[in-house]
Amino acid sequence: MAKIRILVSLTTNDNDYQVEQAQSAEQAASKLGVTAEILYANNDAINQSTQILRAIQAAPAERPNAIVFEPVGGTALPQVARAAAGAEIGWAVLNRDANYIEDLRKDSTAAIFAISSDHAEIGRIQGRQFAALLPRGGTVLYIQGPSENSAAKERTVGMQETKPANIQIIALRGQWTEESAQRAVRSWLKLTTSQKATVDLIGAQDDSMAIGARKAFEELSNEADRERFLKLPFTGCDGLPKTGQAWGA
Repeated sequence: MAKIRILVSLTTNDNDYQVEQAQSAEQAASKLGVTAEILYANNDAINQSTQILRAIQAAPAERPNAIVFEPVGGTALPQVARAAAGAEIGWAVLNRDANYIEDLRKDSTAAIFAISSDHAEIGRIQGRQFAALLPRGGTVLYIQGPSENSAAKERTVGMQETKPANIQIIALRGQWTEESAQRAVRSWLKLTTSQKATVDLIGAQDDSMAIGARKAFEELSNEADRERFLKLPFTGCDGLPKTGQAWGA
């Protein structure tokens, strides 16, 4: 009997959570005696779609038995999902709403499902952290994930639910990577409004972006400004052992 093959499509290898997911997939595959092929889309939804379609359209003997993927863009690739279901390839969506799941299940014998963290609750936890760190209120420089990403939206909604009214938010956008947050903060620092803003805390929707923001502040040439920002609390999400937990130690 041929060995079961699982294709795991992740957003980028420049994010600690995605790398951890890849390692977990490989460990689980080894334990179960199946093969896991890891692909990274480099934060490009078109590239991700092309990579997955190429696997679906391969010769039958070379196709994966199932595809597990975390979408890059704003959708969970419904057309690609239909192609997978039509080829009787299992389909699992990570950390994203996929409203086509129920319909695909009606006509396919393959396993089709979605699984996600509770991103709204993650946001609520972070809102409570802001409240604990700023008991008298203040301003948070808040680095969010991509605007089209449902996890980023839900984390923001959750945070807004629990943060006190006396905490104000200055929102920037990143791409779940250290480099993207570093660029976002650099751009913000060039604005006249940033020079007038009093920031009391830096909060990011994941740990990679939190450390990227910190690196942007480390680049400031003005020593007083640099020290002022670097003394502030920096918070992220996920807390993976080798990154978030280590950085917070």
